[in-house]
Amino acid sequence: MTKYIDFIKKAFSSESVDYTKIGIRSAVLLLAIPMMLEMAMESVFALVDLYFVGHLKESGFAIQTVGLTESVLSIMYSIAIGMSMAATALVARRIGEKNPEKASQSAAQVILVSFAITFILSLIGVIYAEEILILMGSKPEAAAYGKDFTRIMMGSSVIIMLLFLINGIFRGAGNAAIAMKSLWIANIANIILCPVLIKGLGPIPAMGLTGAALATTIGRSIGVIYQLYHLLVADTEIRIKLNYFKPDFKLIKSTVKIATPGIFQFVIASCSWIFLAKLVATTGEENASAGYQTALRLMMFFILPAWGLSNAASTLVGQNMGANEMLRAEQSVMKTVKYNVIFMLIVSLLFFLLGDFLVGFFTKEIEIKNYATNALHIMSVGFVFYGIGMVMINAFNGAGDTWTPTWVNFFGFWMFQIPLAYFLSKHLGMGPKGVFISIPTAETLITIVAFILFKKGKWKTVKV
Repeated sequence: MTKYIDFIKKAFSSESVDYTKIGIRSAVLLLAIPMMLEMAMESVFALVDLYFVGHLKESGFAIQTVGLTESVLSIMYSIAIGMSMAATALVARRIGEKNPEKASQSAAQVILVSFAITFILSLIGVIYAEEILILMGSKPEAAAYGKDFTRIMMGSSVIIMLLFLINGIFRGAGNAAIAMKSLWIANIANIILCPVLIKGLGPIPAMGLTGAALATTIGRSIGVIYQLYHLLVADTEIRIKLNYFKPDFKLIKSTVKIATPGIFQFVIASCSWIFLAKLVATTGEENASAGYQTALRLMMFFILPAWGLSNAASTLVGQNMGANEMLRAEQSVMKTVKYNVIFMLIVSLLFFLLGDFLVGFFTKEIEIKNYATNALHIMSVGFVFYGIGMVMINAFNGAGDTWTPTWVNFFGFWMFQIPLAYFLSKHLGMGPKGVFISIPTAETLITIVAFILFKKGKWKTVKV
């Protein structure tokens, strides 16, 4: 028992570990434990908001606004994830080469590029918040109700970007504990602030849906401050000096080369999810939309830890390739697949057996509950394949081969999932249920293709 406790303590500590030398099982688990908890905390943001706004007077409008805003923000998340993938790949490769100074310089350049991109998109979100909600399928009265929430959330995109990006830097360095702790801090602040700002307390007025946006933004900002302290001040392996932010166009070019297809990769997926959200809203009205968004938030709560586990593959592939340990890189991926399959099997059973109970925690509206439970049951059919697929995608990204998963996503989502969802929901008259069915079907196809391409091994030749 003492051995296991010491192992968990080591996973939570910020001490430096050479992941190219220790046992593969230990390497995967030391990274996976904090990474899974980190991603679980990211999903808590949406669930906490959903819980509190689901009990507001205008709960249908509120849940739909949160869901549609998150769908739009998924484009921002895509950019953040794409940039963080570039950071993870570059930093992991340099750490594998035992060059922490170059890793720190790469991290600074990624932050520089990311900040410039996100600032522009934040402005667009602030100015056109109401129009964005209407474009997503919200009715004018629902859009007017939720515009302030959307405006604040879109305006805080720079904070979202930094939170994702800096955690990607720490993951690439193998310091997943700091990434985890930053999201714990951010979530504790959000959980405390949400009821205070939504319902009001003492001199603080009740702000309703707007309070939820403020609580989330403040919580994330506190998490970013914690990250910046460890990046700029604390004595860690990645230590950024101010002069590292001076534009280095060679490094910027390398960053953009990896990040651009990475961004497209997740924008492709996000745009597909946005289309599906709009299709549900137009074929099933507000209750179907609210039910679908509730199911998605629950699904992401359980799937994001699996994504965290798959991030271990990204770090291990990058560091082992930097150390020229190609066989070890591949073995690390297959070990991660094994653990992710076990995790996703448990989640599938949980959704089948307790789906109605879990949904009931967030809404008491019978029609919303029925849509949400139906969506959970159908989507969970493909969870095991989804677990394998996300490891494959992260393995490619960790190697710096961001184009392969981009093309896989393009054909899987845009050429297959979207047409299938449209055909089932519109032409066969299945409505929202047709959309739900298209999700596990497409994820299974994507996983099969990604696995075949991974085994072919072209990713082993990528230079970053």
